[in-house]
Amino acid sequence: MRNIKNINENWVFVKENEKSTVNLPHTWNGIDGQDGGNDYYRGKCAYIKEIAKVDMPQGEEIYLQLDGVNSSAFVYFNSKLVCTHHGGYSTFRVKLENIKDNNEIKIEADNSPNDFVYPQQADFTFYGGIYRDVTLIGVEKNHFDLDFFGAPGIQITPIVNGDKADVNVKTYITGGGEVRVTVNGETKTGTEVDFIVDNPHLWNGVADPYLYNAVAELIVDGKVVDRVESRFGIRSFKVDPQKGFILNGKPYPLRGVSRHQDRPGIGNALLPEHHREDIELICEMGANTIRLAHYQHAQYFYDLCDEKGLVVWAEIPYISSHLEKGVENTKTQMTELIAQNYNHPCIVTWGLSNEITMSGASSAVVENHKMLNDLVHSMDKTRPTTEAVVTMCSMDNEYVHISDIVSYNHYFGWYGGNVNMYGPWFDKFHEKYPDKAIGISEYGCEALNWHATDIVQGDYTEEYQAYYHEELIKQIAVRPYLWATHVWNMFDFAADARAEGGENGMNHKGLVTFDRKYKKDSFYAYQAWLSDKPMLHICSKRYIDRVEDKVKIKVYSNQDEVELFANGESVGVQKKGEFPFFTFEVKNEGETILTAKAGDLTDESKIRKVDSFNEDYRMKEEGAVINWFEINTPVGYYSVNDTIGDIMQSFRGKLAMLKIGAMLLKVLKGDSQPSDEPKKKKSKGASVMGFKPSKEMLQLGYGFTVKRVISMLGGKFTKEQILKINVILNKVKKPKK
Repeated sequence: MRNIKNINENWVFVKENEKSTVNLPHTWNGIDGQDGGNDYYRGKCAYIKEIAKVDMPQGEEIYLQLDGVNSSAFVYFNSKLVCTHHGGYSTFRVKLENIKDNNEIKIEADNSPNDFVYPQQADFTFYGGIYRDVTLIGVEKNHFDLDFFGAPGIQITPIVNGDKADVNVKTYITGGGEVRVTVNGETKTGTEVDFIVDNPHLWNGVADPYLYNAVAELIVDGKVVDRVESRFGIRSFKVDPQKGFILNGKPYPLRGVSRHQDRPGIGNALLPEHHREDIELICEMGANTIRLAHYQHAQYFYDLCDEKGLVVWAEIPYISSHLEKGVENTKTQMTELIAQNYNHPCIVTWGLSNEITMSGASSAVVENHKMLNDLVHSMDKTRPTTEAVVTMCSMDNEYVHISDIVSYNHYFGWYGGNVNMYGPWFDKFHEKYPDKAIGISEYGCEALNWHATDIVQGDYTEEYQAYYHEELIKQIAVRPYLWATHVWNMFDFAADARAEGGENGMNHKGLVTFDRKYKKDSFYAYQAWLSDKPMLHICSKRYIDRVEDKVKIKVYSNQDEVELFANGESVGVQKKGEFPFFTFEVKNEGETILTAKAGDLTDESKIRKVDSFNEDYRMKEEGAVINWFEINTPVGYYSVNDTIGDIMQSFRGKLAMLKIGAMLLKVLKGDSQPSDEPKKKKSKGASVMGFKPSKEMLQLGYGFTVKRVISMLGGKFTKEQILKINVILNKVKKPKK
């Protein structure tokens, strides 16, 4: 019989000839991959373990299984290279041969930049290391297959057929023997067998995620020599371009989040309790779907999604920029993703790529997507393919229409544009392509512990983020044709190249903080909208000191009626309107204790009257600390507080922006004292995180103020340089209206 032994303990870790002892899971980028600067260690490190033959599991053959090594792995057994694996997010195995009494396993993990393994360019940290479990598997010579792309050796395909379900079970074996399969109390013999389940108990999303179990046994000479089992769910679904997602014959709007797999200090080396905490928070919010971005996640997390009834979008890290030498890697990673995860009922679509046209939709991009699309359909005839398309890619592009269904990543209201642009854009797509199911694969904005009453795009306040998501909820709710919507992101996550918002190395678009300790107001906006569990929340709890004489207090609740009290006196009672957002006005005198009540629910907060704005609430920009009152804004003239689009309406404005652009490029290239004049030498073009911005990207950026563009460039500018830029703009007249 199969024997499995975990060998996570006591590995010798070697980095640049320095040795230490570590337990797995482990990454060497738990600190430097999260502190900003885009300078985290990317290279090759080794993990070494000595293991005696007697300490290995029993079996005629021994396999080494690695559940995740980022991003390339070189496996040595007794000094011999026995396996090379490229792709940091999937399971792979290697058979160990010529086993001695004492053996050495050496695994070199390599997250160095290259041109053939995905991902290479993306807005997250590529943690290096063995960050998931390592096990040894002992099996007889005859066993369920362990050599096909990390697959479990059993594949289950349930199809609902009226009041019955047809369940096909395929098994794959190495060697010979008889296969005996049991499903729902019935047993049949053969490597491919079919069962009929009468009146099946359906896997019905979060309401009732019922799971069946299939057990396969391999019998040789009347003896069971190997056994595998897998859970599965019986459900039907389809994606309707007009009605959205349909589960078991009923509309089931997919409204949820995306997730990255990292934590403070430990990077992506997560333990089961971390996965459980994440899934509980997602369920608490009321989501019914997760986009697992931008790679294959841990098997344990897919299991949790099965159990909780969360519908999953699974994808490979074919992201941002097409690698000419990476075509085979996309094929391998997609094959692994499907082979290893086929049985999970939670998965309803395979994602081909994410924002892959950052550098354009070349013929190579189109052809690779056609290949991947065909590959998916050849491996899985039950699930559609999808893509997450970057905002500036035209809806008419051939690439957009390769996958069966599609979603777009839009950040209107954060990266340019306005928050009210979402609905009209999707209506336009829906009208133009009524037979193509369309969804939102990413949308969001960043928030830290900054606060303001007069919120503006790009201020990184919790209040703007809450407003942004309120508006998106309103636009999504009235468009049932959106097959799925996924907030970017459920949790803040590490992106070491980032330097914005006042904390470097992080993307702060999460509804929950990186450490999972604080739920931002936007979390509760979705909970009020999506959750059936009674909830009540007063917003802006961290924004206590207020200068206003009257303060608008927002309350989120899914209850029919909310009453607010100020120091024990009722401010008023409000009934829920179309959306679960309540606003009260409260006099701001001294210190006021706020109490919201809805049925049996109570929530408290407080405000305090102050004479001047508390600067602790304002974002601190690294490098240039500049106050609003230091920026000269003469009437009728531009300043750094104006948007690029407004400034470029006039000829003089365009000239000024050309001059400013040249100054910014000089600073980014290391010239700390830029001149006012642009270089005559032709520029090869600026890049952001390795991407050359397209014309469409630049046009979207016209919605940014000059000051925000400067802040997003990573704190590289002094106050004097910003004021110098402001002086240039102060000389340009605004056009008369």
